[in-house]
Amino acid sequence: MTASPQAPMGRLHDVDGRQLLLHRSGTGGPAVVFLPGASAFGLDYLNIHDRVATFTTSVLYDRAGTGWSGTADLPRSAAEVARELHALLRAAAVPGPYVLVGHSLGGAYARRFAQLFPGEVAGIGYLDAFHEDWEAYLPPLKTLKVPGDLPLRLVGRLSRGLYRRMFAQWPQAVRERLITRHLDLAQLRAGARERSNQPEWRDELRAGGPVPDVPVIALSALGVDPAMRLLMPPKALRRLAEGKRQLHSALAASVTHGEHRVLAEARHSTLHIDAADAVTRAVRDLWQRVC
Repeated sequence: MTASPQAPMGRLHDVDGRQLLLHRSGTGGPAVVFLPGASAFGLDYLNIHDRVATFTTSVLYDRAGTGWSGTADLPRSAAEVARELHALLRAAAVPGPYVLVGHSLGGAYARRFAQLFPGEVAGIGYLDAFHEDWEAYLPPLKTLKVPGDLPLRLVGRLSRGLYRRMFAQWPQAVRERLITRHLDLAQLRAGARERSNQPEWRDELRAGGPVPDVPVIALSALGVDPAMRLLMPPKALRRLAEGKRQLHSALAASVTHGEHRVLAEARHSTLHIDAADAVTRAVRDLWQRVC
């Protein structure tokens, strides 16, 4: 374990010869572990992490190939990501069982972790998360083409203001380095590659066996991301919102102790910022149910 020379917070842990960043705060258990969405880093959730750390151990991390962790060929299987996280938690001496909180793609990785290590999962929080039954409620999944460098650079240029607004309340030293990292071309490319294999996530989860019957709170963010408003007509946006509501309601109903909560104004990419109080409350409520 070594301090990262680049990341503003956290320490690097060696996992199978690869350096992975983990930031840990708080004490006690079960520990809450945040699984970022595609193109997101662990420190993006620092606002929720700091609140959770007041009542238990809270863990942020960067998957290989993202943030400040070592490089990896992307995309990867959900099993590879889940096993990597399991090894990292052991290397960092964070004992299970865990409350996993997965945002977007992170929800798929949380489900795969639960399939592979069912005895080490106390509960799962889904933040507008992916689920293998997506196509029962929402448009078909596609293998996405990774854009070239020029479009990615344009995305980065257009995203600078968004990130400044997102992280306005982060400590300055963290904020500036976090924004710079997000706008790095290699990181923009990694985010696009990681989200490119959606049908493979679906198929892997369907074939992966049962997910343990542990307490679940699923959040649906029904606000509209700016990019979605530009790319989708109003009717399609309404169908998307209703489909997500149905998907996450069914997800909560699939376990004995499940709950679905709707965040009407929060947007998918920034729900943890748009509705920080509601997200914190959901994580704490879930944690209390499994203590």
